[in-house]
Amino acid sequence: MTKNKKPTHFDAIIIGSGPGGEGAAMGLTKAGLNVAVIERENSVGGGCTHWGTIPSKALRHAVSRIIEYNQNPLYCKNNSSLHSTFSQILGHAQDVVNKQTRMRQGFYDRNKCSLIFGEASFIDAHTVRVKNADNSTDLYSADKFVIATGSRPYHPEGVNFDHSRVYDSDSILQLEHDPRHIIIYGAGVIGSEYASIFRGLGVKVDLINTRDRLLEFLDNEISDSLSYHLWNSGAMIRNGETFEKIEGTDDSVILHLESGKKMRADCLLYANGRTGNTDKLNLNKVGLTPDSRGQLVVNQNYCTDVDHVYAVGDVIGYPSLASAAYDQGRFVAQAITTGEAQGSLIDHIPTGIYTIPEISSVGKTEQQLTADKVPYEVGRSQFKHLARAQIAGTEVGSLKILFHRETKEILGIHCFGERAAEIIHIGQAIMEQKGEGNTIDYFVNTTFNYPTMAEAYRVAALNGLNRLF
Repeated sequence: MTKNKKPTHFDAIIIGSGPGGEGAAMGLTKAGLNVAVIERENSVGGGCTHWGTIPSKALRHAVSRIIEYNQNPLYCKNNSSLHSTFSQILGHAQDVVNKQTRMRQGFYDRNKCSLIFGEASFIDAHTVRVKNADNSTDLYSADKFVIATGSRPYHPEGVNFDHSRVYDSDSILQLEHDPRHIIIYGAGVIGSEYASIFRGLGVKVDLINTRDRLLEFLDNEISDSLSYHLWNSGAMIRNGETFEKIEGTDDSVILHLESGKKMRADCLLYANGRTGNTDKLNLNKVGLTPDSRGQLVVNQNYCTDVDHVYAVGDVIGYPSLASAAYDQGRFVAQAITTGEAQGSLIDHIPTGIYTIPEISSVGKTEQQLTADKVPYEVGRSQFKHLARAQIAGTEVGSLKILFHRETKEILGIHCFGERAAEIIHIGQAIMEQKGEGNTIDYFVNTTFNYPTMAEAYRVAALNGLNRLF
């Protein structure tokens, strides 16, 4: 039943309240437009807040602290150790999610942005129907639309995700039993992160990688370091494997691989690919057709092939990062209010991977520079040689700077170790400088606080310059 016969009209309607939708909403409301955000869940934040970035990183933090406690002789005396289960630490993650949700709700309230909770679908080029929780519907129209519906885990045919022991990266957050053994199918960012989390809790892990090496987009040295530390922690990594069949039993899952191997575990996490959330939007009514992965093509202003419909975030593909999606939302607001986006994503977007230890990179890898025949040199620093790392007990890890042999321009920075995602931003800031300001000399000529992890840059810079002749 439709409550209102005549649609309620807005200057702009944003579908989705994740980072991209939030960025667009804040920019448009601050510009004085009458804006509505339609969110299909019962609270704001999108997948980033409720199932992706925030809960998984909260879980990772809790597990890393448990590992740190158990490895520190100051705390772990008389062979005693701290133990926790996945279901127990989920409570910590939910607390963080609740805080984030309340904070983001406040953003909309303060900026007088209308929030509409329900499932949206187009009925014509300028009108959407919203299905409410009680199955009633309302109509809303707008001059402009921003699609920021995010993505969801890919579900291949033949895998029964309704089985009580088969999970994806969203439903794993509802895991109630405490597995002794888990199979993780897919060794991308999500699969690798959850492999670290479960091994940190003492769960036996089989990590099935469909590629020849872990996270092939990383610098080979960093990828090898991750493989070693997962292996050293007890995870079994199987590279170059694809599944033939996933068989669920009453209390376990049996994975049949095309290579003929079989393995059994208490449960399976399928973490191989994601799909854009566009299938229920009725986009044909507005003249749009997503690709096979549910994604839309946009121009430099994030406008689709239909001139009053824009899209940001995971639904447009790369880089599929929460931070980038928020920026894309801001740029869309500029494009709608002024006719053109005033900014664009930076050239050097950092990668943050929250395994244990963390990984973060920005710029070129060694294999890319070698393929491009760029004359580069390498500067390295080992965390175990830094006073701050020794004090904190976080001695596993390293920082690597790649720079041009002749101009000394910084070409890439790769960090492996605790706080890597924070440490990388120091180097990123220098890489973004123009002219002669982005050379490795900066780290030699700058005085760092001591002791800090930032000192790794000075050590690596000196190490690299010493290789020149």
